[in-house]
Amino acid sequence: MATAGRAALMSLWQRLARVFGPGRGAAAERRQAERILLEADFGVQATDEILDQVSRAADGDFRTALELAVTAALAVPAANGLAAGALARASAPPTVILVFGVNGVGKTTTIAKLAARLAREGRTVLLAAADTFRAGASHQLQVWADRLGVACVGGTGDPAAVAFDAIAAARARGVDTVLVDTAGRLHTEDRLLEELKKVVRVCAKQQPGAPHESLLVLDATVGQNAVHQARAFAGAVPLSGLIVTKLDGTAKGGSVVALEQAVRVPIRFLGVGEGVEDLEVFDPARYARRLVSQ
Repeated sequence: MATAGRAALMSLWQRLARVFGPGRGAAAERRQAERILLEADFGVQATDEILDQVSRAADGDFRTALELAVTAALAVPAANGLAAGALARASAPPTVILVFGVNGVGKTTTIAKLAARLAREGRTVLLAAADTFRAGASHQLQVWADRLGVACVGGTGDPAAVAFDAIAAARARGVDTVLVDTAGRLHTEDRLLEELKKVVRVCAKQQPGAPHESLLVLDATVGQNAVHQARAFAGAVPLSGLIVTKLDGTAKGGSVVALEQAVRVPIRFLGVGEGVEDLEVFDPARYARRLVSQ
């Protein structure tokens, strides 16, 4: 029991270093290392690529090789050459930012964090409560709007109509950014994904160049299920970035690597807590160091 407890507390690189120690055959090493990475939710593709790179590392440089391999797997540049942490800005306001994600991933809270971040940058924000199918969603967003001191436009029925009205309201009020809380959809239901495509089309008609950002929120604690969600959304709507939440309470951090390998959409932010300040700009090298040593 004591031995099992100590093993559970070992960092990722310590566990792998023991596998790659002297006196083991290459095939046995590979199988053990694959098991460790798959248990941490790296996924098959990322596991193979990381182990291929690590296996070529010089003796004694295992940890650095592992960090570099994870960093390389996570390095997907943001669209339009945006700097880390920057969000797109339309040449003529309002900028329209759509936020997607299934119910329960922390989507509405993430929108509040984005609104707070934009406000700190001096941008004016209007929230659009277009998640009209979930009971209480509009109220939840309105509570955040009141807390942040920003406007909120809601409605009932058609989510695309709410998005349309919000963009018109932002233009009339001189607000420069609209954050649209889209209806939380089950990624397995094609009909519901079609509704999201309609929201995208309506935004494009109402505001040239919109949506200027399309961000998908994913829950790190669900592991490979987040990968399936990402693939489904990426196949239905154009995504400019991912936001991964609940990383403050999971040991399944490898799912972040699996996400990047699956959809090649840059991770833009990490949700690391419930406060409006708990939105961390994603840095591949920093995340790799933390993941390897945690």
